[in-house]
Amino acid sequence: MKISEASFAGSSTRISEKPKQRFPEFAFIGRSNVGKSSLINMLCNKRKLAMTSGTPGKTRLVNHFLINGEWYLVDLPGYGYAKMSKTGRQKLEQVINNYINFSEEMHLLFVLIDSRHDIGKIDLDFLMQLGNRGIPFSIIFTKADKLGKNALAAQIERNRQALLEYWEELPPVFISSAETGEGKEEILDYIGSLLEEMKKEEK
Repeated sequence: MKISEASFAGSSTRISEKPKQRFPEFAFIGRSNVGKSSLINMLCNKRKLAMTSGTPGKTRLVNHFLINGEWYLVDLPGYGYAKMSKTGRQKLEQVINNYINFSEEMHLLFVLIDSRHDIGKIDLDFLMQLGNRGIPFSIIFTKADKLGKNALAAQIERNRQALLEYWEELPPVFISSAETGEGKEEILDYIGSLLEEMKKEEK
């Protein structure tokens, strides 16, 4: 699938404030410094679609982007941002949980994890919560260009093995780089295949 049109459709803190026009939603979330905005911009071929910043934790709202007039790419606030007050973190958690738990249009949540590091407790705890709630998700390892090919493969395998201690089978896993465009076709084709399945089910 190729993205030919991507436009901002609205921001919200609760699902009652989502855009009134309903389409299938594919949401993206990760820790605050994982490169989420850069990845979204790369997928959509627009440098400034999602806000990027040198300061983590800038996304505080649920942002909907209408893609090709038929589905929403949803940019969620980052989790696990330490440099924020307890009250601020709780408010962000409420925004995230309200969307993830109650958005009937969300078909998949892409969880972004930095490919350079061992999977952290914060990421693992978040994934475990999704599993316990039965929320469908896939994993995208970001910043693949920051490691050499062999080091990247070894790190990804370590993280896979760490996850397999909790899951018998992993959901689809993608490797990406906002700098080189790696993973773009695979991620968009996967979304395209899910949209095709939905259309068949509707017939």
